[in-house]
Amino acid sequence: MQFSQIQHCSLVVQDLERAAAFYRDVLGLTEIEIPATFRTRGLKVRWFRLGNQQVHILLGTENLPDTQHHMALQVDDAKSARAWMKEKDINIKETIPIPGADRFFIRDPDHNLIEIIEWQETYPNTPVARM
Repeated sequence: MQFSQIQHCSLVVQDLERAAAFYRDVLGLTEIEIPATFRTRGLKVRWFRLGNQQVHILLGTENLPDTQHHMALQVDDAKSARAWMKEKDINIKETIPIPGADRFFIRDPDHNLIEIIEWQETYPNTPVARM
């Protein structure tokens, strides 16, 4: 058995419509159908496609607004992404640099932390040496 990739991440939101508008209209993600079995059970969720992965937003009250837990979205141009977020009045938080990357953080309307990152060089992914 070998794990190959992250298939989806889920975020708790307090207002499903407001959050869906953010992920669709600000981040530009494509909303996809939820499973029919979810609809018949009355689950309050929305799913979005992000490349080969998905972002799921779930209606709930569990959000921790000051947590550092986050998802990272890769972009091809972080400078343009910053300008886009500023146009949309999204607060941008600069952070500790990573060599070979341009990155910053934003929060969605429910205070979920999202990293926006442009890898300008391939990260080496060097395995940690075990003693």
